[in-house]
Amino acid sequence: MEKINIGQEVELQFGGRARVSGVIGEGSHDTVYLAEYNGMKWALKWYDTDKITDLDRFRSNIKNNMADGAPNNKFLWPRYFTKETEKGSFGIMLECKPDSFEPMRDLLRGYKKIIEPDTGKITKKKVRFSSLHAMVTAGINIIHGFRQLHRFGKCYHQMSRNSFFINPDTGAVLIGGCDNIAPVGSELVLEGRPAYLAPEVNEDITLPDAETDKFTMAVILFQLLFRGDPFEGEKVVMDVCLSNDDLRRHYGRDAVFVFDPDNDTNRPVRGIHDGLMKFWDIYPDYVRNAFIKSFTAGLMNKEERLTEDDFQKIFIRLRSEIISCSCGKTDFMTLFDRPDIRTFKCPNCLMEFSTLSFSNFKNRVPLYIGKKFYECEIWPDSEDFLTVAGELVENKFRPGLLGIKNCSDKKWRAKMPDGVFHDIDPGKGFPIWPGLEIDFGAVIAKI
Repeated sequence: MEKINIGQEVELQFGGRARVSGVIGEGSHDTVYLAEYNGMKWALKWYDTDKITDLDRFRSNIKNNMADGAPNNKFLWPRYFTKETEKGSFGIMLECKPDSFEPMRDLLRGYKKIIEPDTGKITKKKVRFSSLHAMVTAGINIIHGFRQLHRFGKCYHQMSRNSFFINPDTGAVLIGGCDNIAPVGSELVLEGRPAYLAPEVNEDITLPDAETDKFTMAVILFQLLFRGDPFEGEKVVMDVCLSNDDLRRHYGRDAVFVFDPDNDTNRPVRGIHDGLMKFWDIYPDYVRNAFIKSFTAGLMNKEERLTEDDFQKIFIRLRSEIISCSCGKTDFMTLFDRPDIRTFKCPNCLMEFSTLSFSNFKNRVPLYIGKKFYECEIWPDSEDFLTVAGELVENKFRPGLLGIKNCSDKKWRAKMPDGVFHDIDPGKGFPIWPGLEIDFGAVIAKI
């Protein structure tokens, strides 16, 4: 591989020079540098061309991606080629992620490595999601990224958790590795990592497409929630010297989900997968069942795999079921006590939370100060999972009196204690009381 030095200037294909100012990281076939161009920071991905089997196809695919443009602004899309060197080396320029976004890899392990520029000393800095809400929202954003890409007629040929950058405070997601995206059903641009490929791709039975991406998406989402690999259990750990062929086998024809209810040959190993076992017990049954289906019935049968819509509904429900108690306990409502079908109780401080039932889904939604309702929850066909439509607030003049504020741009109707439905204009609110009913327009909610 032809190396690049810090301080070196790299000429771009159509003119101009980018100055290399640092190293961001290394991949299996490239090194990513920090570069300055036209007064802005960019990521310069410089390829080890010796590790790319079909260089012409790889480069042609990137060129086509540049011409097509990104599915949306969440993708860190290739923008410019560098000028090819005399030895045939080249790279691409991409937008640089903001500092507020952390690699998903670091968020899952809980820290990032900081290298001091003067001494080279490596230290660890904690990197964590600020809330459960942010983590689950990140999952929703990842799902949305897959959906947008498939609507664009393209899919991933190589992907891992390293492809995602997440804002730990909001759950916003940026998607990298876009030079490995290609049209559905096209020849492999680069060989992907076995742990993230569908079994039929690992076994060279089929080419990547939207169906194989459903499997990859499930792996990424599993790692986000459970902090482990869905197929790395006892069977894989005991195979000490793993060649690439061994990995393709363990994630291909011999793959066994670590929590397969009918096959216990690949269970998580205590002392190695403790976190995975702990998190598996925390999540509600409907979440665990979704991954069981994805990695058992859906392992070899693509028709059984959960779609983007399936996972989006699951993650939106999971986010809606988070309770943040004033005592500091924040968790999914299944980990709170339940005095009756309409009420949850904090096991720490014994505070009780009422719930709302919605006409467009079966689960009840807990009510607490700061609870937000999103457009996708009150409009059945909405895909807007980020815009807040309503929020549970405390009355400024009467502490302890709780109400729901209409944060949307639409008029609602709410049944008041006088038994009459009143119009609730945008920006206005209404009290929570035992007989409350809310008409959002297409959805009805009741206490």
